[in-house]
Amino acid sequence: MRVGRGVLEAAGQLLRFGWLELQCCLFAVAVFVGLALSRVVPLPIARYDALLAYGLVVTLVFFLLGWESAREVAVIFAFHLVGLALELFKVRVGSWAYPEDAATMVAGVPLYSGFMYAAVGSYICQAFRRFDLRVNRFPWLPAVVLAVAAYANFFTHHYLPDLRWLVAIGFVVALWPSRVSFTVGDRRYAMPLSLSFVLIGFFLWVAENGATWLGAWQYPDQAAFWQLVHVGKWGSWALLVSLSFVLVAAVKRWEGTFYGEAGTIPAVMPADPSRPSDLNCAGAATPAESVSESG
Repeated sequence: MRVGRGVLEAAGQLLRFGWLELQCCLFAVAVFVGLALSRVVPLPIARYDALLAYGLVVTLVFFLLGWESAREVAVIFAFHLVGLALELFKVRVGSWAYPEDAATMVAGVPLYSGFMYAAVGSYICQAFRRFDLRVNRFPWLPAVVLAVAAYANFFTHHYLPDLRWLVAIGFVVALWPSRVSFTVGDRRYAMPLSLSFVLIGFFLWVAENGATWLGAWQYPDQAAFWQLVHVGKWGSWALLVSLSFVLVAAVKRWEGTFYGEAGTIPAVMPADPSRPSDLNCAGAATPAESVSESG
């Protein structure tokens, strides 16, 4: 009986986790809905132009419904700009291309493309709120330096040695003591922060396959016919997530609190032995280890 009850509880927690993840991905889901519909619905304007207008409307709707705060919209806009800068360079050097024409294109890059990076920022912002995320032992200086190095390497590896694996190892070493704790139902869990980046990177790689199949963009080896994106992109996405997390974490630290009720524990902070709630989140937890719920 106890085994059966444990299985049911685990299944219930998994369903709750999936439901929270879906809510965190609402912006990304909206982007995919737009990509899919624009493939089959006749449009009065170019598809990429329509997707830009659609992305702006989705952002406005999320804000008006209270699904994104003004600060989160600002973060999403920052991700849009960071993504566009990368897109302009990558398209110029031929890493990928946008096969359709549009009025809202700059140097071969449609302006809507930034929304795909914005979706990553939206996901992390939503995860902080919906999972009540807290991160302990976060090494700010190494993390910022590595995040800058990861972004720079996306540009420099075309002319200099590719350092992505060195940067990735640096992230693993720097973040080794860091744990991210999160709430599912009435229980808290913890896992290594670096592992969460790897897992999110994998699902972004899966999403990238769907996006290229829908014609969001196109890699050179997909010009004749669509095929899976090289699995090596998984690592690139994991590095991008690391960069994204550092940007969002900086905002959370500046805020000093989670979104929601006043007086909640800061989202990113060092462990403080004088605060019992910090001790619950700061222990050397193993992946998916349950952490006692308190305050």
